[in-house]
Amino acid sequence: MKTSINFKAVKSDSETHNFRKKTFDYIRKDLTSKNEYWMEQKIADRIQQIEAYCKEKSGRKLQKNAMPVREAVVVIKEDTNMLELQNLAKRLEEELKIRVFQIAIHKDEGHTDKDTKEWKPNYHAHLVADWQDFETGKTLKHQSYHYSKMQDLTAECLNMERGISGSKGRLEAIEFKIQQKEEDLKVLEEKYDTMKSEMSSKKSEDLVVKESDFLGFKKIKTDKTIENYEEAFRTYKSIILKNKTELDSKSKQITELSTKVDDLKKHVHLFKTKNSVLLSSPTVFASEKKKYLDSVINSLQKEIRFARFRSPHLDRTDRQKLITEMEKIAQKISQENSIPFAAFNEIFKDHETVTQLFSLLQFGDKNANYEAEDIPIQNKRKRKRL
Repeated sequence: MKTSINFKAVKSDSETHNFRKKTFDYIRKDLTSKNEYWMEQKIADRIQQIEAYCKEKSGRKLQKNAMPVREAVVVIKEDTNMLELQNLAKRLEEELKIRVFQIAIHKDEGHTDKDTKEWKPNYHAHLVADWQDFETGKTLKHQSYHYSKMQDLTAECLNMERGISGSKGRLEAIEFKIQQKEEDLKVLEEKYDTMKSEMSSKKSEDLVVKESDFLGFKKIKTDKTIENYEEAFRTYKSIILKNKTELDSKSKQITELSTKVDDLKKHVHLFKTKNSVLLSSPTVFASEKKKYLDSVINSLQKEIRFARFRSPHLDRTDRQKLITEMEKIAQKISQENSIPFAAFNEIFKDHETVTQLFSLLQFGDKNANYEAEDIPIQNKRKRKRL
């Protein structure tokens, strides 16, 4: 069974949901007793503590757009216990500075299959964590390899397969990209706010030019002072404008990526629905299977014609050489199109189809017969090779 972990900004009603402070229509109350809970501190108290430490450490208030407390949903097994998750929390703190202070194991959520009426449980756990960097007082800044490390630690501590890897599916990849863009955006926003803060707190004495008169009194040199102010304003205005442009660009990218994620989720839902129909309806399954096998046969025919075009004078009178060439053609199509061997096995079970394919390979599109009585036997060898 595969697992994954993905931290996002904590929701305002997280404690209500996680600790079952009220009932929900999507849970089974008779299974709620199997849930497990652990809390070191309330979210509101932890946020207050984080804000105070940030002010103490950096001398500045925590950024309004910061996400100092985050929550992850972790896929678990039916027998996953609190000890394993606390061990995961310990490793996250030791290796990534992420301090988990709430854990809730949910074994009462899921859904009832509409067709089989069977209960499909959704075993998962919620980890709420403090995302503050003790060294700076600001939020932690992680790189892509840190997020990959989170997945490794989760799989290791829960004794499960790693769900999200470097070869993420398209949907997971885009969601991951959004997360990275959000991190980049927060860095830019902090830089932007810092620049404005520096401009507003810049001591005017640094820009004022004074000179002594013949009596020794200091007087402001107006022309030079005005020149200094104008230069300072031009510099700050240029930097702030540049940062604002970057912020707008990042925000636009996040919006576009989010739209892609929504579209992909709709496609995933459609595929799941279609898969459900296929599994429950033999007629639909048979129809879809035939369409798929027909498309594979069509690919074989095209590649056979192309093989004849590439090598029109190749001797194809020898039966064994002909079978070897067909194996290479099938192997090429399988690798390039990720077609499973089960599809070729089904196709080569049909004697009429085999005869047509080998006839096409040997004679081209001319009307000719090629008897392939022992092709199923040869197919066994091809299955091992491909």
